[in-house]
Amino acid sequence: MAAKTAQTKVGVSMPLGLKPEALLDWYYKMVLIRTLDERAWALNRMGKVGFVASCRGHEGAQVGSASVMRPGVDFILPYYRDMGVAITIGLTPKEHMLSLLAKVEDVNSRGRQMPGHWGDQSLRIISGSSPVATQVPHAAGIAYASKLRGEDAVTIVYFGDGATSRGDTHEGMNFAGIHKLPVIFLCEFNGLAISVPQEKQMAVQNVAVRAQGYGFPGVTVDGTDVLAVYEATKEAWDRARRGEGPTFIECKVQRMLPHSSDDDDRRYRSPEEMEEMRKRDPLERFRGYLREAGILDEAMESEIRARAKREVDEANDYAERAPDPAPEDLLTHLYAE
Repeated sequence: MAAKTAQTKVGVSMPLGLKPEALLDWYYKMVLIRTLDERAWALNRMGKVGFVASCRGHEGAQVGSASVMRPGVDFILPYYRDMGVAITIGLTPKEHMLSLLAKVEDVNSRGRQMPGHWGDQSLRIISGSSPVATQVPHAAGIAYASKLRGEDAVTIVYFGDGATSRGDTHEGMNFAGIHKLPVIFLCEFNGLAISVPQEKQMAVQNVAVRAQGYGFPGVTVDGTDVLAVYEATKEAWDRARRGEGPTFIECKVQRMLPHSSDDDDRRYRSPEEMEEMRKRDPLERFRGYLREAGILDEAMESEIRARAKREVDEANDYAERAPDPAPEDLLTHLYAE
């Protein structure tokens, strides 16, 4: 899906309505998210973090889509690989590190939940459950409540292609289609349901075609192109606010690491496939665009990377020194008192 463009004063084509400053902010977020992801993976290998579901290769889809949403106004239902969504909406690197290390200051769960379960009432990030696709009917219910209350709020729910094979996804999308709810269904399609390839999971090339069965549009977009994802999401967001109902967006992305820190993808992915996949790195793609457009130069690039590293280092240091939850609080809020 090609992004709409307009000529800017620097003489390059840019997405309609965006400024160079906004694109540089997106790039910083993508670099920050990649740096956080790399640090989390390293901490896992050091035995300090128990579990990581990497978002490496998904950053373009996550930043591009979440940049459309209004923090604290629209509802965000991420899935376990959506660290980039949470950071774009407003979760800080320090808060993410506190969650990874299960510290009592963790805003998501006070150190009670495994990493990847983001939740923040002020940002309207709704915490998900561990079973795949359970957040999809939740999103339909939240959008239904917004419609009944007459609220100007759009709900977006994220999931992987494996989740599209679950009944929860069918039920949530069917309900949303019937009631023309203000909800965006965004599938980060990396072609693998853990280790199961697309051809063994579905008989269609693009899962977005299924939206036709629910009575609303489905679009397929290159998820490594942050600009194209932004445009597709903005169109869906505008459509939802006009009362025209849901949209299904399928973002074709690359999962550049194993399914999780407990997986070994060398058992089901060839070295040739891995090498080809790395050529579609969304971070490098956006960097190349900004350099070609004259928006980013070498000095700015160095400063952005240094700034991201400083921010992650500070967050890491703070979280490692932060107190752990008290053992005597283990059962608090689990049973009636």
